[in-house]
Amino acid sequence: MNIAIVDDNKTNLLIIEKILHMAGYSNLSMFSSAKELYRFMGMDSVLASESIADLILMDMMMPEIDGIEACRAIRAQERFRDIPIIFVTALGDSNKMAEALDAGATDYVMKPINKTELLARIRSALRLKYEKDWHRERDKRIQYELSLAKQVQQNVLSKPFANDQVQVTVKYVPSSELAGDFYAWYPIGANRFGIILLDMMGHGIASSLVCMYIYSFLKDTLTGISELDGVMQELNRRMMQLHWADNLMNYYFTAIYLVVDTDARTIEYVNAGHPAGLALVDGKVQKLDIGCCALGLFDHIQVTTGSMTYEREARLVLYTDGLAEWMSGDPDEAADRIMQGIQKTEAQDADALFQQLQPDFGDEPVPDDMCLIMVSVS
Repeated sequence: MNIAIVDDNKTNLLIIEKILHMAGYSNLSMFSSAKELYRFMGMDSVLASESIADLILMDMMMPEIDGIEACRAIRAQERFRDIPIIFVTALGDSNKMAEALDAGATDYVMKPINKTELLARIRSALRLKYEKDWHRERDKRIQYELSLAKQVQQNVLSKPFANDQVQVTVKYVPSSELAGDFYAWYPIGANRFGIILLDMMGHGIASSLVCMYIYSFLKDTLTGISELDGVMQELNRRMMQLHWADNLMNYYFTAIYLVVDTDARTIEYVNAGHPAGLALVDGKVQKLDIGCCALGLFDHIQVTTGSMTYEREARLVLYTDGLAEWMSGDPDEAADRIMQGIQKTEAQDADALFQQLQPDFGDEPVPDDMCLIMVSVS
């Protein structure tokens, strides 16, 4: 631990040095001006100095650069903002004391120096610094672990798919490092393709963990159960396993699941409390709104499935409520805009449709996870 002492009076430097040495503080750096302190801390360098002080004791009245100005300069650099600065001063002006504290001073000690008071204020300032350092390191570790978790979550999401008859594309904008929307698609039989989009309650760490729980059995469920209502019943059963009697918050999710059969030229679907998917089938508009309630709310659910056939081609759009709310406060208005978008020939994939819906969208944060999936069948 390094304590920097700054005072243009050599006698004061010696007094403070002796007090600190007797108290067990051995690593001390003494400077007669703010400029010397600047050089020691590498203030003019963009690179962090290896000799950073853990605490600064500084006189308020010094030639050239006074203590308050030096304090402002130190606080202006992000890397030095948590270093405690204690003024050691003979000034009794309350206005000056207030100015010093406003400039970023942690505390102050009046001259002539009272040894007991000085050491007590140093201990208090160092305790605060250690707490800040501990929280900063913990936050770094958490952010690192969240970044790894985000990579894992992104890696398990299905990648865009295309063959001679089916194309699936996606535009996904999470609201935080870990998201609550999840999507997947798998071949589930000869010329049959299953696509599912789900939206977990909330977003963030808890929602993403429940999503990963769903992922652990999702592929086996979709490929092992041929009937759509059976898939919904199994997903609901799995979600109900997460419920505890004494838990005030139980998780649930909405979902929309569809199966494309390119031989039979059929599209079957079930909507579990999700925003209605939109389909443009041989030029005709249809809503995918038949199904059941959200999954994870009740032990037993009634499931109804919908179906449609196509002769030439079909284009379907699935999306989460985060997208609809971002586009418009009115879900019906958002659905109308999406339907108008997929009727335009230039919207050939999810990304193109998204840009068409919100051409001015940049990197600004969004209040909820947004997902848009486009399925083209021909």
